[in-house]
Amino acid sequence: MDLSEQITGLESDLKEVTRLLEMCERKRVQDVLLQEKKNIEKEMVQKQQQREQQAKRDAGDKAEATVKGYTVKINNYGWDQSEKFVKVYITLKGVHKIPADNVKVSFTDRSFNVLVEGLEGKNYQMTVNNLLCPIVVEESSRKVKTDMVLVMCKKKTAKKWECFTQVEKQSKEKDKPSCDENSDPGEGLMNMLKKIYSEGDDEMKRTINKAWAESQEKKARGDDFDF
Repeated sequence: MDLSEQITGLESDLKEVTRLLEMCERKRVQDVLLQEKKNIEKEMVQKQQQREQQAKRDAGDKAEATVKGYTVKINNYGWDQSEKFVKVYITLKGVHKIPADNVKVSFTDRSFNVLVEGLEGKNYQMTVNNLLCPIVVEESSRKVKTDMVLVMCKKKTAKKWECFTQVEKQSKEKDKPSCDENSDPGEGLMNMLKKIYSEGDDEMKRTINKAWAESQEKKARGDDFDF
């Protein structure tokens, strides 16, 4: 017999004792019934507390199982932008079938975190830090669509983002050849040749070596440095 059934039985006993007390006229019998009534009420309070504690434990176990479940890091996503929003598309099959509260997204002015709990026994998480430009936290949101989570980042300034994060921007700039106006043009050319040489195949390296040798011969003869 579970706690709910025990409490229901005690409630019936209490009603019966109360009815008998109303009918009883002998003090000695009344005292016995009063004592029994107190015992029943005390036991009812204990059973109710046990039921509440059990409910809390069950809820805690369920929440813990969800949070501690196997977590998959989301690496695949797509993004585009409008004048006011940067939109991030995360494909997760069946995500529209779980409770909406299981899809949580938190924002800061330069980042966001997505946590999807309890999707086919797994949790899915994605964290993006160092967004290229600041966003408006209060006006950013998420939408759950069929097999997809759409994250809407409201741009703080309505302008086109050249890339998604600062890391991507730095990576692009690193790959660009140096164009310092104050630098020596010859040095810039040499740096470019070194880069091409280091990344080129054997044929490219032979071509550059030949051109370099010819340029040195021309310099030795007093000709202009010319490829």
